[in-house]
Formats: sequence, C-alpha cells, structure tokens
Amino acid sequence: MPLPDLALKTLDGTPRRLSDFAGKALLVVNVASRCGFTPQYVGLEALHRRLAPRGFAVLGFPCNQFAGQEPGTEAEIGAFCQTTYDVTFPMFAKVEVNGPGTHPLFRHLKAAAPGLLGSERIKWNFTKFLIDPRGEVVRRYGPTTKPEAIAREAEALLPA
Repeated sequence: MPLPDLALKTLDGTPRRLSDFAGKALLVVNVASRCGFTPQYVGLEALHRRLAPRGFAVLGFPCNQFAGQEPGTEAEIGAFCQTTYDVTFPMFAKVEVNGPGTHPLFRHLKAAAPGLLGSERIKWNFTKFLIDPRGEVVRRYGPTTKPEAIAREAEALLPA
C-alpha cells in the first residue's frame, strides 16, 4: 500500500506534498526537542547528508504528545534544530501521531507497519518508518533504534 499524496506544511509554513519526495527512499520520524532521544538528530542528519545524493531523505515531524517534549512554536523548533544540530533535512509543522487528531501520514504508516503485538499506537518520540522509493513502508523502528542502525537497510533501497 503506497503512501498517499498528502498535503504537508514545513516548519516555516511552506506548503509541500508527499509527492515532492516521489522516487526517494524516506525515513519518517516523529521528533521532539526536549526528549532523551533528541541527540538522535545527529545520526538522522548524518544519514540524510550521506544518502541524500543517492535519493534518500529524512523527514522530521515534531510531536508534543509525549510528556510535552515539543512545546515550542514551529519557529522555535526550527531555530533549535538549526542552531543545536544543524538540521538540513525537511522538518514539518507539528503533528499528532495518536488519537483522533492523528495526521493522515501517521495513520497510514501505523496501519502499514504496526508495532509490537500488532499495536498501531506510537509509544514515544523518535519512532521511525523506513519507506522504499515506490512509497511502500518497509519497516517500523522504535525510539531506541539509532539512525546508524538503520543505515544498511536504507542503503539497500538505493541505487549504487
């Protein structure tokens, strides 16, 4: 079940579409600035920079649903990511990943790659979804999985 073409909005309010990333392998991550996993921005950025020339992108979606760990405005989130981690991968407006307000992208991702024991619920920040260039969800990774551990599987989706 390939990704639907959804309307998205970047942190600075620029409209984008999921189809802007058609043909690329993606790692979609729900992120937060005040989480114990926030240092994973380093690995996410390294993965993005290393594999982007081959058709890969990390897409970050801030979420404040877990212990209020992303309380800032989009401008504050963008400034934090830029100044603290020099993030260059696309960052989008805050989303909800669970409950009735779940963003349609995360509704699709959770249905395509349920978590432990078939649960669709995202348990915490920095849950990651690897998507192949055809838009098929390959795998879901929990928050403790570091981006470096995903590199080999991501690279296998890309042309040499």
